[in-house]
Amino acid sequence: MGEKTVKFSDLSGEIITRDDALARIVIHEHPELGGGPVEIEALADEARAIEKAALRVAVVDLHLPGEPEPRRVTMDAGSFDGLATDRPMAELLLAARPARRGSRAAAAGQGGADRVDYGDPAHAGKPHKGKITDAEKRLVQERFDEINDRLAGAGVRTISLADPEHVECYGLHELASARGAQPG
Repeated sequence: MGEKTVKFSDLSGEIITRDDALARIVIHEHPELGGGPVEIEALADEARAIEKAALRVAVVDLHLPGEPEPRRVTMDAGSFDGLATDRPMAELLLAARPARRGSRAAAAGQGGADRVDYGDPAHAGKPHKGKITDAEKRLVQERFDEINDRLAGAGVRTISLADPEHVECYGLHELASARGAQPG
């Protein structure tokens, strides 16, 4: 007795009868994608339709003053091109110097193996782009002065009871009130 494997398109559910009609699609970024890249299979024609429907985009990293990590932004290429008012974007890009290797490139190469745990007293309170966890909030609330001393010693911004954003994100309302700090 023999076995036969039948493949279906993950997109449409259609049967893929020939190997030369099978396309692999790797999704790197999507609002619903939780972890790293995932792979699906589809008919080659479905993959070609994705390519035809693709948007022209510019993907840029914004290195803003006072922020330790860049912000990655994806935007319509035409809108990005419109930001260049002195000379055309194509000319500007040709004349631009190659980008320096940044922390995002280094982090991508690490594969998350060396992720910083902000719920650890050694890292709690450091500026970061991710969500402030309950563990980090609790540490900052319980060891506020110790954490601020460590941050100041490392030359990193300290947590201010007068900064409404800091008070809100670390849940420092009671401490700010007890110390007479006026957020705002």
